Amino acid sequence: MDVLPSTWLDVIRQDYLDDFVRAGGAAVKVAVAEDDTTRSRLRDRLRQLGEDGGYRVAVVDAAQVKMQLVDRVFFAIAAQMPWEETARAFLARTVVENGYQLPSDPSNLTLTALAEANDVPERRLNTSIGDILWRSLFRDYAMSQEFRLAMVRLCRAQLYPDDEPAVTDAVMAWLRGELRRISEIKRALIFQRIARHNARHMLESLAHWLRVTGSAGLLLILDVTRCPLTVPREQRDDGVYYSRPATFDVYELLRQFIDGTDNVESLFVAVLAGREFTTDLRRSYVQYPALHYRLADEVHDQYRPNPLAALVRIADAS
Repeated sequence: MDVLPSTWLDVIRQDYLDDFVRAGGAAVKVAVAEDDTTRSRLRDRLRQLGEDGGYRVAVVDAAQVKMQLVDRVFFAIAAQMPWEETARAFLARTVVENGYQLPSDPSNLTLTALAEANDVPERRLNTSIGDILWRSLFRDYAMSQEFRLAMVRLCRAQLYPDDEPAVTDAVMAWLRGELRRISEIKRALIFQRIARHNARHMLESLAHWLRVTGSAGLLLILDVTRCPLTVPREQRDDGVYYSRPATFDVYELLRQFIDGTDNVESLFVAVLAGREFTTDLRRSYVQYPALHYRLADEVHDQYRPNPLAALVRIADAS
């Protein structure tokens, strides 16, 4: 039985975005819609719900990103994050919490502007701000060490915009997977790339970072419609296509998201899928038991759909 799009979206907003996730919880929900128009509208409405609720929203489409690689997923998310804005928000909040006044222009958080606003010598304020960043940011062990070091650099870029801007640019490139040489960020005390072994920790760190910088959390929309499709080579476009093993790797990624909800805060993952996700005889999620057992709705009403289920089938927009 199919759930109306409006019904499902209301449940997501009321029970998750407005309540559970905002309070620090995490959840993964799968919506299967056969109609492309319905999926597109769901994506747009989810984005709007997230933005209206104060969430940072990221959309990752399996047709554009190799979703079986968690580091590629993180890079796609990072490319959509306003890193400088979050660093400025964290710095402003932390400065105020420690008894300092903000400049008349809140977007100008240089050390000089802060010193003038508080009538404090720059040298003295420099020491105090350094201690504040150490206590409030570097010792926040809910984030991985590399992530904390990167955020320290972005905060320092707000305080000292002329202090090694090339290193700041390199940290931004590192977050987005665009860094050519790891030596470019050694000045930030970061010595390894973001790869499959640490990308999940980076994503968990990002969700926490967004929360402490004033956002409600992270709303992540994963469109996996492309994954179970079997398309002849002569009919393919320039997008990403998946073999059966690669499709199961994506399912394993979703399984890890589901099992990891206890280890991450304020993260809602909405997975959008097409009909083949449930019906394809070789590539549906049913063929990957580790995911199937986590999504299967074994106990359900015979006449009414459950919009709170881990996997719902959405009625067509028409």
